[in-house]
Amino acid sequence: MVIFNYETDFQLDNEEKYENWIEHIVESEDFYLGDISYIFCTDDFLHEINVKYLDHDTLTDIISFDYTEGSIISGDIFLSIDRVRENALEFGVDFDTELLRVMAHGVLHYCGYKDKTKEESDLMRRKEDEKMTLFHVEQ
Repeated sequence: MVIFNYETDFQLDNEEKYENWIEHIVESEDFYLGDISYIFCTDDFLHEINVKYLDHDTLTDIISFDYTEGSIISGDIFLSIDRVRENALEFGVDFDTELLRVMAHGVLHYCGYKDKTKEESDLMRRKEDEKMTLFHVEQ
């Protein structure tokens, strides 16, 4: 797992703990961790990606590009730190909790989980909650 920051000074406190957690998520879904990059960025930068590559003129907290092959999970996950902060306020949770949710969300998409229908969204939310608890387990 590789962490990049683009147009933001945001830094994870303990990158190794996050790396171990992401690997644990992937393995708990019976996949193997390949190359995953997390790119922490601004609303403006992620909006540009959303318009250019997905033809969506909206703000979003996450965009993921999936390069998974077979059982090896790989991809680029772009996260807007601005949007994560706003969503945390809106949902009444702290920033770290919302960050975990969004980070898990991207990897869960690579594991095959969708969120287009209500049923898919409900399952995704349950999986996010399940995987967030793994972060707090000693590794």
